[in-house]
Amino acid sequence: QVQLVESGGGLVQAGGSLRLSCAASGRTFSTYAMGWFRQAPGKEREFVAAISRSGGTIYYADSVKGRFTISRDNAKNTVYLQMNSLKPEDTGVYYCAGGSLYSGYTKKGNYPYWGQGTQVTVSS
Repeated sequence: QVQLVESGGGLVQAGGSLRLSCAASGRTFSTYAMGWFRQAPGKEREFVAAISRSGGTIYYADSVKGRFTISRDNAKNTVYLQMNSLKPEDTGVYYCAGGSLYSGYTKKGNYPYWGQGTQVTVSS
């Protein structure tokens, strides 16, 4: 069992930047792949980015590639999502997820652990 807590969300104008953080409890963080997902009102949760246990393998949704960067610091039990050149369509609740994954990093159903989410709003 692990607990994940997201932070760093807020309101920004289009073209701006935010950095989200996800802090994990427990001593098993480094054994988990980590992902970021987002959900707009009335829509299903969608994949944003994921990173492997050591940070050597990274995946991005096509919609954020070139604008977002995922990273992790296992010594701090924290994963980050740097979001640049934000667009109104990036608006939603961003969730941190974790699990002992070796494949299927982009599928939300493969992650057993989830944070509570942090709101990101991008105004036009």
